[in-house]
Amino acid sequence: MAGPLRRRLPPLPLLLLAAAGLRAAERSAGSSSAMEELATEKEAEESHRQDSVSLLTFILLLTLTILTIWLFKHRRVRFLHETGLAMIYGLIVGVILRYGTPSTSGHDKPFSCSQEDRPFTTLLVNVSGKFFEYTLKGEISPGKIHNVEQNDMLRKVTFDPEVFFNILLPPIIFHAGYSLKKRHFFRNLGSILAYAFLGTAVSCFIIGNLMYGVVKLMKLVGQLSDKFYYTDCLLFGAIISATDPVTVLAIFNELHADVDLYALLFGESVLNDAVAIVLSSSIVAYQPTGENTHAFDAAAFFKSVGVFLGIFSGSFMMGAVTGVVTALVTKFTKLHCFPLLETALFFLMSWSTFLLAEACGFTGVVAVLFCGITQAHYTYNNLSVESRSRTKQLFEVLHFLAENFIFSYMGLALFTFQKHIFSPVFIIGAFVAIFLGRAAHIYPLSFLLNLGRRHKISWSFQHMMMFSGLRGAMAFALAIRDTATYSHQMMFSTTLLIVFFTVWIVGGGTTPMLSWLNIRVGVDPDQDPPPTNDSFQVLQGDGQDSARRNRTKQESAWLFRLWYSFDHNYLKPILTHSGPPLTTTLPSWCGLIARCLTSPQVYDNQEQLREEDSDFILNDGDLTVTYGDTTITANGSSGPHTATTNLDSRRTKSSSEEALERDLGAADHEVTSRGTRLVFPLEYNA
Repeated sequence: MAGPLRRRLPPLPLLLLAAAGLRAAERSAGSSSAMEELATEKEAEESHRQDSVSLLTFILLLTLTILTIWLFKHRRVRFLHETGLAMIYGLIVGVILRYGTPSTSGHDKPFSCSQEDRPFTTLLVNVSGKFFEYTLKGEISPGKIHNVEQNDMLRKVTFDPEVFFNILLPPIIFHAGYSLKKRHFFRNLGSILAYAFLGTAVSCFIIGNLMYGVVKLMKLVGQLSDKFYYTDCLLFGAIISATDPVTVLAIFNELHADVDLYALLFGESVLNDAVAIVLSSSIVAYQPTGENTHAFDAAAFFKSVGVFLGIFSGSFMMGAVTGVVTALVTKFTKLHCFPLLETALFFLMSWSTFLLAEACGFTGVVAVLFCGITQAHYTYNNLSVESRSRTKQLFEVLHFLAENFIFSYMGLALFTFQKHIFSPVFIIGAFVAIFLGRAAHIYPLSFLLNLGRRHKISWSFQHMMMFSGLRGAMAFALAIRDTATYSHQMMFSTTLLIVFFTVWIVGGGTTPMLSWLNIRVGVDPDQDPPPTNDSFQVLQGDGQDSARRNRTKQESAWLFRLWYSFDHNYLKPILTHSGPPLTTTLPSWCGLIARCLTSPQVYDNQEQLREEDSDFILNDGDLTVTYGDTTITANGSSGPHTATTNLDSRRTKSSSEEALERDLGAADHEVTSRGTRLVFPLEYNA
């Protein structure tokens, strides 16, 4: 009988060899993993180095631009503005990066995901048991699948469009509102609103319709290789209608050109940017029902109009409310004792307005613009002297750097952007459409506005405004924000060329154009045209400054004059340390609330300093009326001959005049006529 079965064990040498093999495999796997980690660390270090080089490139560009600006100012060179210089330096660096740096990456490999019907924002890819995260960069046409950018450095200097909107645009737009010269702006407010709102809409639709004809022509001659809808043409009209005459305005400022012309151009450009961005959002929101999503639909059209009004009004309210909140915080706290904290809070509240509006579905450009205007009107009065200087200088520097950065990037983008589509027919058609759209914008509106203006917009002003329709940072930012489709890529490339042309050619021709049109230069910003003898004018106090203030009051838009009375009597005392005490303007039964809301500084300072924007208020005791050589004042100055009498006057008065008369009461007035003075009390009968 056989003995029990025994398992045969392998010989000892084989066991030792197997163990050694396992240890070798583990060491090999460990060394491979270590090598992979080392390679990953090297790639991260290289990426960090390239990020530093790309940022250093832009800093050097700005440094070189600043030094060249100083040289140009020193030599009084005006044929090229600082923004044009920044674009030239950007072009030079773009050429170097495009043709002077080798390709450093060749690891792109297409994968097919035929089962998916839409792209994913983030992909997790399993590579040998390790998961890697990839983010969506954008669509690539099949013809360019093998021409993806292989230069890591060029990829690094190509910024996300959101960088322009969330970081670079806010200080530019806020500075425009915060540095607004209210006197000349509000004197021309009606004309500015007409140019900014109605004019921009007219320009948008004229350019859009003309470009649709150009697109149809391109389709006939076979130069259109993909879809280009009517809504795309309207979107291009909205984008390119955003004017940015920064070059012209800078030259105007240096030469002290006519202040009314400066106010019209500056005011139009400030509000025009806001209107253009909301208009573009409304066009994008245009979605007709049915199979043809690009046909005209009345319901979709009115929905877009509602979107425009809703976005603009909501953004306006958000910006104004943020400014009011900041004013209240700075008024009812002791932050003025800590200027650093005060400046930091002011900065953060102002910048957060943009992001808050974007997060709520509104437009940050509109919100931050009106936040800047509100901050300048209310919060600025509550700041300490040190914080006033800091905030002005801070946003001025940020505006300068951000604007020149954008223009430098424009020059760079001409060579680093990978989706350019240049069509000669589209480009030429765009230039013609812009010229015609600007002409239809300026001349008919000026004719209509002159029907109601005291100081007419002269033909020379109209020609200069027509010439000054430059395109700049806003048009570029709007165009680069969406370059996913064929039509948007062509629009971006064309916009870039238009910005180059207008900044270099139009900006360089500003000084000769001023001379050719005989527009006044070397004008004191506070100087007004001399009064005529055959006009009835209301002047204030004594001297040229007083005359200037009351001319401004008369010439300001009537809507603003009505608003300003309410603002001066109620809002200013509530939100700032200035204005009359609320105990004198509110009804007696509101006494408790009035005392709580009125700042103690108002009571301590009964004789308040005249504010910069008090030019629009008719104040107590300084009314002067002139007609020809006769002057009637209300300041009690003395003269050689005196007589006393009583007057009963009945005439129709505006609300502001009635309020003024209530304040004046039975004050002593004097009539001065060619050196003869008559003093008498005036009794007003209701």
